Amino acid sequence: MPAIHLTDESFSKAVGGAKVAVIDFWAEWCGPCRSMLPIVEKISDEYEGKALIAKINVDDYPEIGTQYGVRNIPFFLFFKDGQVADKHVGTIKESDFKAKIDALL
Repeated sequence: MPAIHLTDESFSKAVGGAKVAVIDFWAEWCGPCRSMLPIVEKISDEYEGKALIAKINVDDYPEIGTQYGVRNIPFFLFFKDGQVADKHVGTIKESDFKAKIDALL
C-alpha cells in the first residue's frame, strides 16, 4: 500500500489515530525527497497494519510544516501515541529508518 498523502485537514486525525506514525515532509522539486520515495513506499508496505507511513507536501500544505519547525526537506517526524517521539532531517538509509520505527513499536 503506498504511503498516504495528508492534508492540513487530515493530518491531526491520521497522527492521532495511529499508535506509531511517520510523516515525510517533502516537495516535488526536492531531489533528495524524490530519492527517498522508493524507501518510503517500501516501508509503507512492510509496516502496513503496524505503523502509519504518510507524506505531506510542504508546498501544498505549509502550515503543518511551520507548526513542527520544518525548515529543510526531506524531514521525517516519528510519532508515538500522537506525540513527536523522534525526527530526522535529510535522507536516511532504509535500515536506519526501520530501526527508528522498530524502536517505537
